[in-house]
Amino acid sequence: MAESPQLIVALDTPELDEALALADRLLPEINYFKLGLSLFCAAGPQAITEFKHLGAKVFLDLKLHDIPAQVAGACRVIGAYGVDMVTVHTLGGVEMMRAAKQGLTDGAKEASLEIPVAVGVTVLTSLGAQDLRDLGIKEPSKEETRITGQVSWLVSKLAVLAEGAGLDGVVSSAREIRTIKSEIQEVTDREFSIVTPGIRPLGSSADDQKRITTPERAVRDGANYLVVGRPITSADKPKEAALKILEEMSKAIPG
Repeated sequence: MAESPQLIVALDTPELDEALALADRLLPEINYFKLGLSLFCAAGPQAITEFKHLGAKVFLDLKLHDIPAQVAGACRVIGAYGVDMVTVHTLGGVEMMRAAKQGLTDGAKEASLEIPVAVGVTVLTSLGAQDLRDLGIKEPSKEETRITGQVSWLVSKLAVLAEGAGLDGVVSSAREIRTIKSEIQEVTDREFSIVTPGIRPLGSSADDQKRITTPERAVRDGANYLVVGRPITSADKPKEAALKILEEMSKAIPG
């Protein structure tokens, strides 16, 4: 039986003490935290160690993107850290994604740890169709694909490549979840997770996100992990805000 969707709180701050204090306020109800570039660049592996000491799960969101050998080496190191999930960029290509998964596997096995979940970043939720056009990415013709929409087409294509490269899932906005699920089911029956950022509770600001949705809608569409940052971390009462999101998520779970 598949696990219920999980809430991950994004701690996008360079201050380790601040991040730990916030996590301490949310535990034990919330025990999965995303550590991003700012915090990792400021505190390095110590941040991971401190969060693991709290008994928390760690989603290390570095969005690795380099030549395969470099990514493999980095992932081998990361695999020994004891993190639970890691991101790489799908635009790095199939060979790079395979190298990332192998590196994580080797590093975790050498440290006698569980292999982290490896997920590929498809199209950032801060980007829309016009941004892709600005980058020179054109929408395919109807003859090339049955999927309409420039962003959906690219996201689903990258998701299929990620699955073929052995990754365990992808990061995408909730708007593409159904498309991804449909495309993946055509090529495999193995479990493939969808990590969904850009989650905004009812009535909250979109901030700098362009492809957003509510917690309930994301779960109904099939998201396995919901990543939420500012609606929780900037709230006057972070735990109450997090529990409200869990309540919204539960509305979409049968039973």
